[in-house]
Amino acid sequence: MPEHEGILLKTLVEHLHLEIAYQATDYERVHLTVADISRPGLQLAGFMEHFEPLRLQVIGNAESCYVANLTPEERIESYSRIFAQRFPAMLVARNLPVDDECLAVAKKYDVSILRTDTATGQIVTEVTAFLKIALAPSITRHGVLMEIYGEGLLLIGESGIGKSEAAVELLKRGHRLIADDAVDIRKIAENILVGTAPNLIRNYVELRGIGIINVAKLYGMSAIRSENNIDLVVNIVPWNNQEVYDRLGLEDQYMEILGVKVPMNTIPITPGRNLAVILEVAAMNNRQRKMGYNPALEFTQQIDRHFEETVGKK
Repeated sequence: MPEHEGILLKTLVEHLHLEIAYQATDYERVHLTVADISRPGLQLAGFMEHFEPLRLQVIGNAESCYVANLTPEERIESYSRIFAQRFPAMLVARNLPVDDECLAVAKKYDVSILRTDTATGQIVTEVTAFLKIALAPSITRHGVLMEIYGEGLLLIGESGIGKSEAAVELLKRGHRLIADDAVDIRKIAENILVGTAPNLIRNYVELRGIGIINVAKLYGMSAIRSENNIDLVVNIVPWNNQEVYDRLGLEDQYMEILGVKVPMNTIPITPGRNLAVILEVAAMNNRQRKMGYNPALEFTQQIDRHFEETVGKK
């Protein structure tokens, strides 16, 4: 398995504060590449079909009670069947004891054994949730990510068009910054994108003519968020008299990011347009549309009814 794939096993161990009962010689290099986990009850009993060697194997009460009823020789045979598959690691829940046969077989096949005092169901949930986020497809995009009225707005546009300046104005209005200049985007579910800032530039904004400012220290911790869903993409473009812009909002625009279609507004700007106010309206309008209300559609239907009534009277 290439070392750049997935996340390191030790990252999971450190994040969930797991105990290491046996550390394999390649522990520092083992990667987790799938978010699913397995409880190998059937495999311990001898049924090896559909065994997934890429998954973390979790031992709970059921598996522990089963092997406890075996003879030492049977336990060695049972453990050998699964440890020979060289899965990433075995995690023993509920602070259950690791028997001598398990340790001996783990050392023979050089597979790490981890322990936790957390209940089996809870640790399975915690591990799965962490891996789904850590292993989610990701991409980095140039832009600014803001939370406005609970909506995550990804502002994109050519460099110098005013995205950071709009972000600062929005901060003054009580909204929150997630990332400026570069946004790390992860696909954590089929239709959900989450954006965050790269560690190196987190909480910082660049303003031409002023320089770098620290938003957390200048505006307070309430002005920042570590991450947020991306609900709307706003493409900021210079006003072009030769272009025809949608004035009613009937044309649905989308941008595809990591296979997810995200609603998009294209906003042309000229000197004097209050971009911060426009972005606030865009956020509120997007929330209304998600709740099923489309003002543009309502307006056109009202116009149509007016003309129908007018023509009927003639």
